[in-house]
Amino acid sequence: MKQKINLRLIGMSVVVVIVTMICTTFVFYGLFRKQVRNDLKINAEILQAANIFGSYESGPGEKGALASLAEGFDDAETLRVTWIAADGTVLYDNDADTSEMVNHSDRPEFISAVETGEGEAVRRSDTMDKNTFYYAVLMDDGTVLRLASDVSSILSVLLSTLPLMLVIVAAIIIISALIAHMLTKKLLAPIETLAENIEDTAHMPVYKEMVPFVNTIRSQHEDILSAARVRQDFTANVTHELKTPLTAISGYAELIENHMVEPEQETHFAEQIRKNADRLVSLINDIIRLSELDSGSEERFVYEQLDLYETVESCEPLLKVSAVKKNVHITFEGESCPMRGNRSMIAELVENLCQNAIRYNHDGGNVNVTVKMEDDRPVLTVADTGIGIPRDMQERVFERFFRVDKSRSKETGGTGLGLAIVKHIVELHDAEITLESDVGEGTTIRVRF
Repeated sequence: MKQKINLRLIGMSVVVVIVTMICTTFVFYGLFRKQVRNDLKINAEILQAANIFGSYESGPGEKGALASLAEGFDDAETLRVTWIAADGTVLYDNDADTSEMVNHSDRPEFISAVETGEGEAVRRSDTMDKNTFYYAVLMDDGTVLRLASDVSSILSVLLSTLPLMLVIVAAIIIISALIAHMLTKKLLAPIETLAENIEDTAHMPVYKEMVPFVNTIRSQHEDILSAARVRQDFTANVTHELKTPLTAISGYAELIENHMVEPEQETHFAEQIRKNADRLVSLINDIIRLSELDSGSEERFVYEQLDLYETVESCEPLLKVSAVKKNVHITFEGESCPMRGNRSMIAELVENLCQNAIRYNHDGGNVNVTVKMEDDRPVLTVADTGIGIPRDMQERVFERFFRVDKSRSKETGGTGLGLAIVKHIVELHDAEITLESDVGEGTTIRVRF
């Protein structure tokens, strides 16, 4: 990052210097051209006022005086003076033999001088890479006095200044590199300090523009740490939960293997092995299901239009069998509630809620399952007359492996993952789940889709 900032600052400085020098050259060249034109005009007015030209009718006059006067100018080496007759014939030129010069009646500066009293033109010489400026003025006797001066073209000016420009650019690069290094170091210092103290919420960023970014990073950092702690706790809980039935199975099997069990006890031990094996299978199935819900996204599941009440009714036969075994009376009532969801996940949610209501109920207790529309939203309610949940534990019941009554949960075959699975299914359907419970009176769980 530092290298990129340094290179961009240096590059920007070099571009600015080059563009500035080129623009400055064009501006000064324009001013120079304007100055050359003004100088030619002033020199022409001086020669005109000197009145050293004889009339055209009486001959070219004092050419020697004209030449002497022209040579007296500071720029005599570059100033060319030409005296042209009214018909375009060259009468005098301080830089060429008039006998060899062509008629100048077609020259734009001559034509303009004859018509308006003065004229000017600029002609480029590609061979000499120069621009020649012409200024012509009409004399009182009808002749035309023309002055000319050669000036280097803008390209030649740029080429002549190229070595100096390269030296300046090199110096700018060196200076820019030093300044960019210092500025980058100063600019990034608060960011580096903040990165080292990202967990310290008291350490706020120096640049206010970074506050939303830092808050997002800190939030994500906290989420990552929280997720890591959850995974760590989950791993520890899984290890513990798996170890318990495996230890029991191993222990019972070892006793039978070593003939340390009376024949009348073998059936009891076999039953315990089967129960722990069933518990192990249930636990593994719930862990696999929870992992699928954890790693999955909505794209992995098929959502369709379904009737919530029909889906709940489809779970009734299995749930009534479980209820009979526990001597619990379960009822289903409600109305048609169309919604969009995953049919198998909704059925799984209903089964988990109802199995919990049956499992943690009193002998002869009731479970009422209701489905109805509230404010145009389908609502599933599962109410039981069971043992209830203490208020200080109600917020934790959806945590993995959390049990209100651990001893009873293991006796009834609970894995501690049922409500955690319910919570994931609710989140995948953008639904809301609420819980109301009183110890000894029962629990009511409502899911609003």
